[in-house]
Amino acid sequence: MPGDHPPVAAVYDRIAAHFDETRATPWPEVESFVADRDGVAVAVDVGCGNGRHAGLLADRADRVVGVDASAALLARARVAAAEDEYSRRFAAVLGDAGRLPLADGTAGLALYVATLHHLQPRLRRRASLSDLARVLGPDGVALVSAWSVTHDRFDADSGFDTTVDWTLPDGERVPRYYHVYDPAEFRADLRASRCRPVETFVSSGNCYATVRGV
Repeated sequence: MPGDHPPVAAVYDRIAAHFDETRATPWPEVESFVADRDGVAVAVDVGCGNGRHAGLLADRADRVVGVDASAALLARARVAAAEDEYSRRFAAVLGDAGRLPLADGTAGLALYVATLHHLQPRLRRRASLSDLARVLGPDGVALVSAWSVTHDRFDADSGFDTTVDWTLPDGERVPRYYHVYDPAEFRADLRASRCRPVETFVSSGNCYATVRGV
């Protein structure tokens, strides 16, 4: 149940500094997705965190909007944008992935990576996918990912809810809620939303989908 787990914003505010130190490298799947997608007016990074992927979008788009529930991570995303000299084209927006504070048809390109699995319950995850579709423009395309049972650390065939601790340098353990997807369930949630899946695949222990809007 939603009340059983700490709010995701509070969790990531608590671990933001350590997260930023250890999660700086873009994912290869994201690099492949954005390659050759030039000429975009606005790109949106839903669950942008510390901005580890925002720089890739800035190479492809005139303007990048990063949305995250953690104010502490957004502050670090702003620093990253300044260091990489795209801060004037980057807007850091505090918001909920389940209800994006963006207008219809905003994005020509979007990422929704490593965030969907933090939302609970299932209806909220599906609603967030529909809201992503709302934000995509007529020709917009997005990459969605979520943790999968195919990851080596899991021994399961079906999706399940769990808590995975983040261990800070002083040994403090901060629990994070996850819904770990099985691939069929991931595809089912995409179909139940307003997203139009173009391709789905599994890579590096994650479910991925390339989607378009309504």
